[in-house]
Amino acid sequence: MASDSGVGIHDLSFATTEFVLPHTALAEHNGTEIGKYHVGIGQQSMSVPGADEDIVTMGAAAAEPIVSRHGTDRIRTVVFATESSIDQAKSAGVYVHSLLGLPSATRVVELKQACYGATAALQFAIGLVHRDPAQRVLVIASDVSKYDLDSPGEATQGAAAVAMLVGADPALVRIEGPSGLFTADVMDFWRPNYRDTALVDGQESITAYLQAVEGTWKDYVEQGGRSLDGFDAFCYHQPFTKMAYKAHRHLLNYCGYVTDEARIARAIGQTTAYNRVVGNSYTASVYLALAALLDQADDLTDRSIGFVSYGSGSVGEFFAGTVVPGYREHLRTEAHREAIDRRQPVDYVGYRRLHQRSLPADGGDHPIPAQTTGPFRLAALRGHKRIYERCYR
Repeated sequence: MASDSGVGIHDLSFATTEFVLPHTALAEHNGTEIGKYHVGIGQQSMSVPGADEDIVTMGAAAAEPIVSRHGTDRIRTVVFATESSIDQAKSAGVYVHSLLGLPSATRVVELKQACYGATAALQFAIGLVHRDPAQRVLVIASDVSKYDLDSPGEATQGAAAVAMLVGADPALVRIEGPSGLFTADVMDFWRPNYRDTALVDGQESITAYLQAVEGTWKDYVEQGGRSLDGFDAFCYHQPFTKMAYKAHRHLLNYCGYVTDEARIARAIGQTTAYNRVVGNSYTASVYLALAALLDQADDLTDRSIGFVSYGSGSVGEFFAGTVVPGYREHLRTEAHREAIDRRQPVDYVGYRRLHQRSLPADGGDHPIPAQTTGPFRLAALRGHKRIYERCYR
């Protein structure tokens, strides 16, 4: 059995891309009033991958600081969650395993269920640690959110990776039972194998999200969870940050509370800082919200956080975590801000060029232009194989 201190998130680190497109540039291109972006959906900018960046390079960049701090000896499993997978068979985590030099005695698997996948990975990891408290599990959530140019979803694009080390006696957040679960067969958002960009029914997706909020909360209460007043903050999946406000307002109303804008702001305001400037990071979104909350709040020691994870299609989960004493000594606040600040602004023409770029599919030898200043890059395609390398600078 795990120790009395429980199981949870022992370390957390995130990475994003080389470039950033301000929403002012997007608004100037399409003639949209900037308030529609800054206020209407709550977004300021979106991360844009360079030609040599993808879910593997971001995932490895997010995980490297964790491996550097804690070593590799106790990592027995890598779970890679994504909905923008690069291969139908091979886990993206296997590339990360190689780039980070993890031991061969490691299981590696990729999980998928839209934006919910990282929560499935976290729960999988918790179960493994309960079975063997001596081991730790590296959970990586990495995604590139991509929609058609000039489509309604274009302004909600983004890209980021979050890596979490899950173990007993966690230094950051102890994850607690029970969980509230909900699944419904809904076609609100999907990406067929023959498409590079997702298809989305915006209004249907909002409706499905709110339905999942109700369903997960109802099940959570029925499973013996704490009352709504027992939480000090909430981390929601944020396809755009205004959705978190909409979802929490819906939950309050569903539970019979009078909607209080100040109360909503206190509960989720600090969770939106990173998502607001990174954009939708799909599986990483909830945990990017957690990073923002931990990095900004004055003191969350022994405070309870509600997690609301949603993945279109649709699957949702509500669960609770408690911030452990001494957590601030283990935060990576400066590194997280550096990851955001180091991005190079790109104009709309440059962004459009990157968006329209596609990798050759002829199996030839194709070097990839060097653009990232990050620690890892996609160097080439050779014989239908992706070649990654560490960048030494």
